[in-house]
Formats: sequence, structure tokens, C-alpha cells
Amino acid sequence: MDLDELDARLLLLLTDTPRLGVLECARRLGVARGTVQARLDRLTSAGVLRGFPPELDLAAIGYGLTAFAVLEIAQGRRSEVSSALAAIDEVCEVHATTGQGDLFVRMVARSNDDLQRVIDEVVGVPGVRRTSTSIALSTPVAPRVRPLLERVARGQPTRSR
Repeated sequence: MDLDELDARLLLLLTDTPRLGVLECARRLGVARGTVQARLDRLTSAGVLRGFPPELDLAAIGYGLTAFAVLEIAQGRRSEVSSALAAIDEVCEVHATTGQGDLFVRMVARSNDDLQRVIDEVVGVPGVRRTSTSIALSTPVAPRVRPLLERVARGQPTRSR
């Protein structure tokens, strides 16, 4: 789906203030309430807008350690391994990748000892053959979409044509 400038401006507004109502979005964007609702419906049905979860600081709730693991898994076991990883509460994300490993996993823990427990759970998943884990020291660039939305809002294309 190609986003236009209004879509991008709406998404930027909701990125900054996710609890904003449709009427207030319309007022700030200078368009009709129905236009905003139609755009939200279209963005949602196209899978662009997937929800409005709160942004949490995991360190503030006790999970101050973030680690990344590259997993090598037995061939043909990606779905099974991914399901087992999803059952580990501290596993936040799993991405199937190319290159050295098969899966890239972001996990959190309360301490180094707790991370060892989480890694032991990950390694214990049937089909996991090898892991390589790195601890994140800081996050100089947090997950973001703002630069991409700003590009579209300025009228620049989202993809090459």
C-alpha cells in the first residue's frame, strides 16, 4: 500500500499522541472527521496500522537487561522452535534471518543470573542447535518509524519506482 501525505501526517500524529481521538485528529489535520475515520479503517484493513499498544520502559518494571541471540536450528523446525520461543515470557521478538543463524531473538532479563536462566530455556528448546548471545549495553537508536513517515509527509516516495 502506498501512503500519501495525509496518511503519513495522521500516522505521525498518532505516533506522538496515540490516545488522541478521531475528532481531535481531524481538527489538528484540518480535515473532516469522516476522512480521518476512513483513513484509519483503510490503514487498519491494509495491515499498516496494527494497534495502539503503550510504549513501556522494561527497565522500569525490572527487566533492565536486554540481550540478542542468534540461533542455529535444525532444518525444517522453524515453526516449532518459534512457537516454543513464544512460550518463554522474556522472549520479546523472534525474526527469521539469512546469514550465520536462522533466528534472531531479542530477550530481556532482570540480571545476568536471570539472563542465564532465560538462555538455558532457549537452548533447551527442541530443535535449537547452537546460540550466540550478546548483551545490549545501550540503545543509541530506539525502534522508530518517524523518519519514514516524515519522508512521506514531505511528499517523497516510500519506494523507488
